[in-house]
Amino acid sequence: MSEIEDYSENVREHSDEHAHHILNEGKEKWVLFVALSTAIIAVLAAITGLLASDHADEAMLTQIKSSDQWAFYEAKSIKSETINSSNKILLALGKTPAAKDTLKIRENKIEQAKIMKEAQDFKKESDEHLIRHRILAKGVTLFQIAISIGAISIVTKRKGLWFASLGFAAIGIFFLIQGLI
Repeated sequence: MSEIEDYSENVREHSDEHAHHILNEGKEKWVLFVALSTAIIAVLAAITGLLASDHADEAMLTQIKSSDQWAFYEAKSIKSETINSSNKILLALGKTPAAKDTLKIRENKIEQAKIMKEAQDFKKESDEHLIRHRILAKGVTLFQIAISIGAISIVTKRKGLWFASLGFAAIGIFFLIQGLI
């Protein structure tokens, strides 16, 4: 059975050989700075991606909690309406409804108000996590663009592209900070 070739390892080896060749010639030492900055950007991209993923998970979990609370709210509403309908039937038959039924309807209404507040709080928390996820996802995208442009700058030997790469990374850092605060 043949092994699956790891292309990223080949790219890394090729980059190492290229950097070693450049060092031996003493030319274009800026390539080493590109490699170092790209490694740092990759770490920032990984951290930002992890944070974005965490916020996406939290948004989903709190949305589920909100939905659960709304289902509980509806169950209380159905119970109250069932009791209320029974009381109407009893009144139509000329009988007096049980006092405990009326009390139960009042209790359900009070509980429903609390349940509604919890459901709305969970929804708000979910929305906040989703906003942070979107901000951090933008950061990850910009870091990935920065890494790609950095690699292109080495291949094309254009220092200007490296500076553009650093610019994209700076914007990515801005989004990372925005996602943290």
